[in-house]
Amino acid sequence: MMIHEKTSQRLRDKLSDLYGEAHSGALMERLLALIGDVQQPPRSRLPLSEKDVILITYGDQVSASGQPPLATLHRFLKETVGQQINTVHILPFYPYSSDDGFSVIDYEAVNPELGGWAEIQEMRVDFRLMFDAVFNHISAGSEWFKAFLRDEPPYDKFFTVVDPGTDLSLVRRPRTLPLLTAFETPSGTKHVWTTFSDDQIDLNAANPDVVLELIRILLFYVQQGADLIRLDAIGFLWKTIGTNCIHLPETHLIIQLMRDVLDIVAPNVMLVTETNVPHDENISYFGDGYNEAQMVYQFSLPPLVLHTFHTGDSTALTSWAKTIRRASDQTTFFNFTASHDGIGVQPARGILSEAEIDSLVGLVEAHGGFVSYKNNSDGSRSPYELNINYFDAITNPALTAADPGLALRRFIASQAIMLSFMGVPGIYFHSVFGSRSHHAGVEATGRYRSINRQKFTLGELQAELADKNSLRARIHAAYLKLVEIRTGQPAFHPLGQQTVLEWGAEVFALERRSPDDKQRVLALHSISPDSVTLALPEGNWRDLINGSDQHDSITLEPYQVAWLATGEV
Repeated sequence: MMIHEKTSQRLRDKLSDLYGEAHSGALMERLLALIGDVQQPPRSRLPLSEKDVILITYGDQVSASGQPPLATLHRFLKETVGQQINTVHILPFYPYSSDDGFSVIDYEAVNPELGGWAEIQEMRVDFRLMFDAVFNHISAGSEWFKAFLRDEPPYDKFFTVVDPGTDLSLVRRPRTLPLLTAFETPSGTKHVWTTFSDDQIDLNAANPDVVLELIRILLFYVQQGADLIRLDAIGFLWKTIGTNCIHLPETHLIIQLMRDVLDIVAPNVMLVTETNVPHDENISYFGDGYNEAQMVYQFSLPPLVLHTFHTGDSTALTSWAKTIRRASDQTTFFNFTASHDGIGVQPARGILSEAEIDSLVGLVEAHGGFVSYKNNSDGSRSPYELNINYFDAITNPALTAADPGLALRRFIASQAIMLSFMGVPGIYFHSVFGSRSHHAGVEATGRYRSINRQKFTLGELQAELADKNSLRARIHAAYLKLVEIRTGQPAFHPLGQQTVLEWGAEVFALERRSPDDKQRVLALHSISPDSVTLALPEGNWRDLINGSDQHDSITLEPYQVAWLATGEV
């Protein structure tokens, strides 16, 4: 096996730090057996460009009679967004027992209700793919946990058992449910760690057998065609009693170990960490810029953009954006505003005041949404997540009904901010296809997150999109126009330079430059209900959106977006 000596030593050092020097030799042999007989390729540059845009979707987002939903989804996306979007993040498509896929029963199978690995491979012909690695927990219905309940080795050590009298008050988590769940086994009642629910059983990463098994599954995903792998809720992976049990050094070491393995076997496969936490904690998953995740979710962006349109004031967004720095030429941000989950509140803490966060809570409830809470270590609870469709969050549905054109402009302006931001855009299916809050889903499931998880039949969705006057069709067309423009501009390369401009509270403004400095784009976004006139730097500016030429100044109409380019257009 041709693995560089320094790489081999890094692997062994991490195993030693995690599990002790006495065990590192044997663990290293097992890890090398997993990696197989490969010749380590050279480290490549971050394999991304301005053309990379990621669509986030469920595998059964669109269904049609007589064919697997994954096949229907593939055909629908190819026909509707295939010219503008090149990557699809299929949310967990494995067999599951709850949480819309995030209680995985079998990591290595495709849910037969969606299709099979053949449908995944067919989709990869037309799109790059992101898979989920739900490695913090597994379903109570999994074979692993069933074996644990029978006291069968090695699975009897695969989960974290804690005496219920243990003081766990310092543990930070995003739920109000009990942290420990009692299960009966032949050897007696065992209280098992369940961060998210009693159906999502946390794995015991302190057991090296568990981590080696997760690495094996990670490599299986690579073999199945994953170009990006999202590490779901990864910050909770390691537990140490007496700590807050989030972002512990051992968690970072395990992610770094996974990165080392991928750098050996598949250096173009990227790790994306999903940690819905305050910004400084979130970006810690870049490591030193070369040894951990290539992308982290930009979790502060959704609540800050919402706050900006709620207040009509870009000051907070601008101040925060000025602090954003890329960790290295091997890393970038995964930017988004909407996802299958709600709008995280934690990432806004320390940026917005508690009064401003409370105002967002009131806004979402006034717009027909819901608020999910978490328990704090002092026994209190606080807002954790705002559950609402992002279009309805940006504009009150009552105003949308009265003036849909205005609501459309406000929403597209919010999305243009995300699209112009340094990093790779992640667009949720419901945003690009113009969905609204799905209250019937909440009524059916009793879960607030269902408000933004509506599924469609192919016929009903096609019929609405065919009506060019429908709000859904208008949102879809306007969104794709922006994406098409963005993907044609080298200045929006994830490794391009970003400068945040302070051009007044009524505007959020960025200057983006291509990595070779040959193209410069001023990305201007009005967040005002009034017209705004801005002085422009010297140069010949072409508005990429409406094709007009601008010179000394530009007047933005309410909620207008102007992307002004100079250089190679």
